[in-house]
Amino acid sequence: MDNEVLFSERQRFKQWWLWLILFGINGLFIFGVCKQVIGGQQFGNKPMSNTGLLIVTGLTLLLTLLFLSFRLETSIKTDGIYVRFFPIHWSFKHYAWNNLNKSYVRSYSAITEYGGWGLRTGLPGKGAAFNVSGNKGLQLEFDNNKKLLIGTNKPVELEEALIKIGRLKQ
Repeated sequence: MDNEVLFSERQRFKQWWLWLILFGINGLFIFGVCKQVIGGQQFGNKPMSNTGLLIVTGLTLLLTLLFLSFRLETSIKTDGIYVRFFPIHWSFKHYAWNNLNKSYVRSYSAITEYGGWGLRTGLPGKGAAFNVSGNKGLQLEFDNNKKLLIGTNKPVELEEALIKIGRLKQ
């Protein structure tokens, strides 16, 4: 095949504490709606209006749906690397091999190097990162000295794909 897919991965946020916070907040506001709007009893010492409570509940539910829809998709093909962070990127970003000086798998710390997970800008010299979980990633270093780290939960398979096409460059 001309542009064969050698590696493919789809990741989602898996941090238990994130889901605990989001579902906890949603549960609290849904309880408030049930108590105040449906049950007719005041929710809290200084309750907001029914309309305000419904709007805030809707917004927290939408935020949770947004986090549920987030996914990082990575493909390694013979012509380059394709990545997107859906729903921020609707189409894949393509990074051609001829624009890269280095491409290798490495360990990293999402919090200390990039300030967390998601679409991140790291400390000076670290570049940007697309990551949703874990501590392994594909480090790309471009001809223009920019860097991009793409998180992976399949570091061995990713490295094997790079070796297969001779693109593992450290």
